[in-house]
Amino acid sequence: MTDVFVWDERLGIPLPQLKKDFEDYSKREQAELLLRWEEIRGTIPDRVKQIERIIIVKQDQLNVEDDFATSCRLNSEIAELASTINELHLWFRVNQDMDARAAHH
Repeated sequence: MTDVFVWDERLGIPLPQLKKDFEDYSKREQAELLLRWEEIRGTIPDRVKQIERIIIVKQDQLNVEDDFATSCRLNSEIAELASTINELHLWFRVNQDMDARAAHH
């Protein structure tokens, strides 16, 4: 079952790569998947905080940067990190959907 979760370098967490529809897994497999996802999901808030700290450092650098090209690069890096946080928030909500589908079967 662990091969279902594949490390995502950008997000810094493993993501589910289901080989078939969730409903096509046995009840035991579904329970294992949900348990593993809940463990991964529990790490997301710490990952978000880690990225937020990086953003703060880059914002501090941006506030004192006089070079336009460097300012643009920092701004782009901050935007990418913010996008990563947004995606992590989306993945954090995935569990509610999976729980709801599992409860209906």
